[in-house]
Amino acid sequence: QTAIATKLNTSPSVISDYESGRRKFPGSRFVKKFVQALIDTDLERGGLVINLLERQLLREKFWLAVLDMREFSEPVPVSAFLQAIEAEVLVRPPSGLDVHGYTVVDSVKLVLEVPPVEYVRLYGSTTQRAAIFTKVSTGRSPMIAIKSMSSVLSIKPAVVVLHGIKPEAVDPLAVEIAKRGYIPLAVTSLPIEKLIENLRQL
Repeated sequence: QTAIATKLNTSPSVISDYESGRRKFPGSRFVKKFVQALIDTDLERGGLVINLLERQLLREKFWLAVLDMREFSEPVPVSAFLQAIEAEVLVRPPSGLDVHGYTVVDSVKLVLEVPPVEYVRLYGSTTQRAAIFTKVSTGRSPMIAIKSMSSVLSIKPAVVVLHGIKPEAVDPLAVEIAKRGYIPLAVTSLPIEKLIENLRQL
């Protein structure tokens, strides 16, 4: 209530009165400002509620492949991001690179269930985010998909992480695509539950 009241330039007691029904008919202008304040507050905290509502209301096939998706309230240095998920770097990121969010996807479901036209939703509200692909065997397919999307839409992730795969198992073509596209590439074997837990603490 305090956070919302601050955004509305009113007191928490006013918000409490509306929530409890002590005040009636707030008016369309107040309702609009109230809803916008809720959205802004959630976005500042990573957009978890908005993402949940989006899944429930829209139910695109894209969400079948998404294990977790979040925007950071503050940019995170890529070095800190990779350290948090115990990643090994194959293609080094440029110095000073920040990550603004991440998307963790089941690469098998992404390929089998999600129409290519929805792949752009991997980027959420910013392209300056990490794309983390689980259930990969060599990493070739995700990197080819990213290369194709980059050539059509001129967008690419800030960093790509292949989950559950050792560095020596990564296809040389995937590494070459990353190098030529100036896309930082890393791998991690951290259990998926622990990986998501660590990401949510950033």
